[in-house]
Amino acid sequence: MGILSWIVLGLIAGVIAKLIMPGKDPGGIIITTIIGIVGAVVGGFIASALGFGGVTGFNLGSVVIAVIGAFILLAIYRLVAGRRSTAY
Repeated sequence: MGILSWIVLGLIAGVIAKLIMPGKDPGGIIITTIIGIVGAVVGGFIASALGFGGVTGFNLGSVVIAVIGAFILLAIYRLVAGRRSTAY
């Protein structure tokens, strides 16, 4: 997959993960895209380590894996950003 494909897949995965996870989110479209792209990489790594395959292109399986990875990263991001904003 090319860079543009990773960015588009990451944006899609980040937006879907944000829609699935309820509540206020401390980030804009840039953070969503970054979380989606990194989530696609993390989700692909975890899926391939578990024997499910990885992110291989623009197909349903790759989008699902990327969304799961983005969802996990978004949850971690909310925990970290939530602690930082409530400390003051």
